[in-house]
Amino acid sequence: MFEKPDVKLVNMEDSVIEQLADDEEFRKFLDETFDVKAHANQAIQGKAISDQLSKLAEGISLLDREIHSQIVAHHEDLLSQATGVETLEGVLQMMQSRIQSLLAAMDRIRSKVSEPFNKISSRTTQLRNLQDTCDLLRRIIRIMYLGKRLNSQLQGGAREITKAAQSLNELDYICEGVDLSGVEIIEQDRRFIKQARKDVESQAHKMLEQGMETQNPTQVATSLQVFHNLGSLHHTVERVLQNCRDNLNRNVRSCLDAQSLAQQHAPQGRAGPGRAAMPVTGNTAAFRASLWTNMEKLMDNIYAACAQVQHLQKVLVKKRDPVTHVCFIEELAKHQEGHVNIMQEFWDSITHMLTNEFNNSTEASMHLKQAFEGEYPKLLRLYNDLWRRLQQFSITTASSLSQSEPTGEEDVSVEDDIFIPGSKRNQYDSEKALRDTLTKFENAYLSKSLSRLFDPINLAFSTGNPPTTQEVETIVKTIASELNVASVDTQLCITVAKNVAKTIQLFSVKSEQLLITDGEASQVIGPCTPGQQRNVTVVNILYLLHQSITKLLEGLQNFPPEAMECIQKSLEGKPPPGVVVLMSSALSPLMSSVLDAVEAIILTMHQEDFSSSAVPDPGKESQCSLYMRELQEFVSRCQADYLSRYECQDFIYDSIKPIACRCVELFVRHASLIRPLGEGGKMRLAADFAQMELAISPFCRKVSDLGNHYKLLRAFRPLLFQNAEHISKSQAIGDIIPHSTILHFLFARAPQEMKSPHQSADWSISRYSQWLEDHPSEKDRLTLIK
Repeated sequence: MFEKPDVKLVNMEDSVIEQLADDEEFRKFLDETFDVKAHANQAIQGKAISDQLSKLAEGISLLDREIHSQIVAHHEDLLSQATGVETLEGVLQMMQSRIQSLLAAMDRIRSKVSEPFNKISSRTTQLRNLQDTCDLLRRIIRIMYLGKRLNSQLQGGAREITKAAQSLNELDYICEGVDLSGVEIIEQDRRFIKQARKDVESQAHKMLEQGMETQNPTQVATSLQVFHNLGSLHHTVERVLQNCRDNLNRNVRSCLDAQSLAQQHAPQGRAGPGRAAMPVTGNTAAFRASLWTNMEKLMDNIYAACAQVQHLQKVLVKKRDPVTHVCFIEELAKHQEGHVNIMQEFWDSITHMLTNEFNNSTEASMHLKQAFEGEYPKLLRLYNDLWRRLQQFSITTASSLSQSEPTGEEDVSVEDDIFIPGSKRNQYDSEKALRDTLTKFENAYLSKSLSRLFDPINLAFSTGNPPTTQEVETIVKTIASELNVASVDTQLCITVAKNVAKTIQLFSVKSEQLLITDGEASQVIGPCTPGQQRNVTVVNILYLLHQSITKLLEGLQNFPPEAMECIQKSLEGKPPPGVVVLMSSALSPLMSSVLDAVEAIILTMHQEDFSSSAVPDPGKESQCSLYMRELQEFVSRCQADYLSRYECQDFIYDSIKPIACRCVELFVRHASLIRPLGEGGKMRLAADFAQMELAISPFCRKVSDLGNHYKLLRAFRPLLFQNAEHISKSQAIGDIIPHSTILHFLFARAPQEMKSPHQSADWSISRYSQWLEDHPSEKDRLTLIK
């Protein structure tokens, strides 16, 4: 029942607002930015005041009616709110009275506490001042005492310098965090202490420098102890290292100063304006002589600096503070992360500096670049001498320190030494870092070296004909020169040896292009053709190169085995094409034709009649067969017309030996297949066996060099006249004579009704022989025969 009036009142309120908003005059009063003064001025200027007042009265009347209606509608709510306001006023009055009581209590407490607090604050201030005064007095007394002690210690000279440094360190600790300015009683002491510190530091620096120069561990250790007592050990070591780096940098720049080198040998007289002081053709040798003299001095300076730093590190590793027993190297490690190796850091900075200075100087001067690139082995020799001196110094120093101070730290010192092989705790390769500074010159030198090696080969083959003996000798001399120059360094030897291997491969490739491989190179019917003669020339030249380089390698002293192996592999044909492999390839067509011809001649033995049972007259000499005479004539003609032209007879014998062995094998195989074989045929075949040794003798030094094939030829001949029982008991069967060959021979002696294996298979002799070639396994052969 109360919802309808609410809705009605809301509607009434909305209608009043809408009515005011619809009216142009009243709408202005609803705007949030309404300005009374501006509206009043506008009303006075725009309309009559009476009209404006009447309009405002109408609006006020409208609002009054609305307010009256609202009061009527919310009469009960307004009464309840009025009652609540009275209650709130009572509560507020009660809170006000309590607050007043609390404030009064606080005033009473404040009056009781403030006086003791002020007294305590005053006494505390007095106590603090007394304590500060006592502390200051104690410091003053201690400073005065230490000042007197320091004075007496300074009078003791170098023997008391470490104690003086300890006194200075204690004085610094006493004066730390305290303002002593204005204390007149110690002003003189403070000036004395300041001067004393400068004197002690100066003496310690001189002692350290002198100790490092003379390699005196006692002086170095004493000076380091002074700086440790002064609390400046880390900064002192850094400063010493930086001074060494700066001095070396100046030495390097002075050594590589092209202008200074040129002026040393410049012609006397006044140079005109704009004339560059660079070496001319007449004094280039003098320029380089001065350069290499400077480089030798630079190596000495680098050695001296490294020796000093190395000595400093070894003393740091050995030396311990006598009070705290802390090792000085561990003290330095507190200022850096991880392990400290000042020699490695110094060496790394030297190598970077050398790399930069070499690059900058050679970019600025072409003469320096040409000198270092052209005489790189000389520069590398200086580097190697420097490295060996540093290694020897490290070993000597480690030994002397171990003997003088056996503290058990020598193992650590050796492990940290970057110049002793196998002693590096980490993977840092100090020798490689030194060589890397010359990488630019090494690459240029190797490139020029390879060009020098290739030039005589390209010139020798430029005509399209095989090189002459003199040209090959020139090539070998060039190779010998490059290897001798590179002998100053093992790694350079290996690298140059690889270039020599490339040179031999280039020679082989160009020689291979000259070889004739068509039918002209493989014919064995007529005399030696021009193509075969050309192949002979190429093989002889390859053989000359092979023998010359082999002799050269034998004469090299202390040459790295890896370098020797690299060159030898290129000669043998690993990777191809190598000299030996190419020589074999050049002979291959001829050897194949010779083998084919030998096989064809031996195969004709089956065209002759060996079935005769008539035994020749013992008084007459046994005549060999026609095929054997043809074989002897062919072999002799091959030796005379083809093989004798080659100068590499040992290589020819090694190459033709397989053909001789093959000839024996085929002869014995076909001899075992001859059927029928009479007594007269046996005698003629036995004579052929004897003549066979003569026939193949041109193909080998001695027939006995054929090994098992020679034994086969000798062992088979007696079997021609033995019966089956004796043959089965022969000791040569199996080891020398294959079982399949013996079975072929037994088939030949069997009755005609027992066919031979090729007859059973309905094959020709040549086809059966080819099958035997394709199946070298005795198991396969015996299976077919079975």
